[in-house]
This record gives sequence, structure tokens and C-alpha cells, in this order.
Amino acid sequence: FVGNSTYLDDHGPLPQKVLPFPSQVVYNRVGKCGSRTVVLLLRILSEKHGFNLVTSDIHNKTRLTKNEQMELIKNISTAEQPYLFTRHVHFLNFSRFGGDQPVYINIIRDPVNRFLSNYFFRRFGDWRGEQNHMIRTPSMRQEERYLDINVCILENYPECSNPRLFYIIPYFCGQHPRCREPGEWALERAKLNVNENFLLVGILEELEDVLLLLERFLPHYFKDVLSIYKNPEHRKLGNLTVTVKKTVPSPEAIQILYQRMRYEYEFYYYVKEQFHLLKRKFGLKSHIRKPRPRPEFFIPSPLETEEPIDDEEEDDEKWLEDIYKR
Repeated sequence: FVGNSTYLDDHGPLPQKVLPFPSQVVYNRVGKCGSRTVVLLLRILSEKHGFNLVTSDIHNKTRLTKNEQMELIKNISTAEQPYLFTRHVHFLNFSRFGGDQPVYINIIRDPVNRFLSNYFFRRFGDWRGEQNHMIRTPSMRQEERYLDINVCILENYPECSNPRLFYIIPYFCGQHPRCREPGEWALERAKLNVNENFLLVGILEELEDVLLLLERFLPHYFKDVLSIYKNPEHRKLGNLTVTVKKTVPSPEAIQILYQRMRYEYEFYYYVKEQFHLLKRKFGLKSHIRKPRPRPEFFIPSPLETEEPIDDEEEDDEKWLEDIYKR
């Protein structure tokens, strides 16, 4: 990698580009937590503000071997700065391989809501196209596609039991094999990484406040993000991405899910608490109807979160991007 200063002309070295701080940002996006929405916004913002948006075509490989980690870190680190790299990948420790540790950002969501969104989307897609799900999961057998969510949970099908339900924490814990084992070790390491390596971890239920804080913390990347997000054309697209045929599991099934996801919930509540502290510090009020008790004391309504755009990359928002290029 060669910097500009090695190229001489009649006037000596070219002036170095003045970079914002931070100039290296990684959004290791968690699946089904609104990241499709954020990536769409980032595409618009990268053109508007002139930063390098580095995306990946790999969507289903979150865990990497040591060599794969080294290769990916090398590729990211040599990207033109300022850059924002985004991919579904568990936390990478750049400093372990001698690289500069970038600033991380992420968004998570109520774990049961995230699980249900993923369960039904894999089967039935969304309103953007009835055949969307068939293309996405062509090998899924009909009996599996129409498997009742309650049967899946109550009869302990692999898709509805651990370790499949231990999904969010590894994105923050990292690449260590123990990060994939539901337990205190992974939970505590994930919390530590949030404190030490993440500039912001927001919650999808309060997405507008997440965007507001991103705009404040990373203006070179996120200036005007909220006005773009609130644009009626953008909201119109959101209506096309609600997962279809979504049903609410029985109270009994939801309680079982809560038991299986207790570490995920401990992490979610920890992140939510930190996020609310940050909001108060910057004078943002939480728009919460009423405080909700912890999961063991209530049955939630898993459909109250606005459905985010799905996480698979497609070019079907090209028409929307064009709106914002002016």
C-alpha cells in the first residue's frame, strides 16, 4: 500500500488528505436487526459525504479461521480511509494481528422478536415478492417450511433450541470457540467488548434515537441520516419489507424461548441500559410507553417492533438510491 506522499511532482509531495476521526469504522451487523435499512442509508450517505463504504458479498460466514481473520483484517485495513466496513461477522480483534483497532458500531433487537423475524422470513419472505423466500431457501422441504412455530419450540427442533438461539452475543464476544457456547464466559466477554471497542450499540426499537446519536458521534459518516430516514419515499419502502405470514407463538412457547435465551436477554438488557444512559447524557428522552418488566414476569407481544428491511443484499432499492443522489 503506497501513500500519496511517495508521489512527487514539480511542487514536492501531494498534500495529505485530512481525515476525520475516527477514519476506520466497522459495522459488524447482526442479522435481522434492521441492518438492511442502515446499509441502504449508508449507501446514500457515502455518496453524499464522500467516505468509502466497503461492503461484503459474504452473508453467511460469521465465524472465521485464524487465517481468514488475518486475511479479512488485512483487506479492511488497507481500504482507502475514511472507510466504513460492513458485514455479518462476529467481532474481530484487529490489534491481535498487529492492526489498528477500528471503531465498532452495531444495533441489536429484542431477542425473541429477532428470532421470530428470522424464522418466518426464511420461510415466507416479505411483500417485495411472493417467490422471494423460494429463491432464498430453495432446498427447504414443504413440511419444514410450514412447520408450526409452536411445534418447533415445544418439540425442541434444532432451529428452535440452543445453540441456534445463542445468536446475538457471538457478534460482540468474537471469534473464540467459547463465544459460541451459551454461558457466562461469552456473555461477560461480549459486555467487555461493548465497553472497550464499540462506540455505540443501539437498539432497533429506538432506531431514530440510534441514528440521532450516530449523527452526533460520527458526523462525517452520518450527518443528515435522520432526515433521509424520515423521507416519505424511504418510509414507503419499509412497508414492503414486513415479513409475511408471521404468527405469535403461544404464551407457553414464548416462556420456553425466554428460558433458552436467558443469556441473550441479559446481554440485551445490559446494552439497552447503556444506550439509555448515553441518551440521557446527550439530553434525549426515551420514548417508552411504560417500563416493561423482565421476561420471566410477562408475555410480550413479539410483533410490536417495526419490521426492518431484510439483511440480504439486493439491488432492488436502486430506485430509492436515485432519489437521494440529487
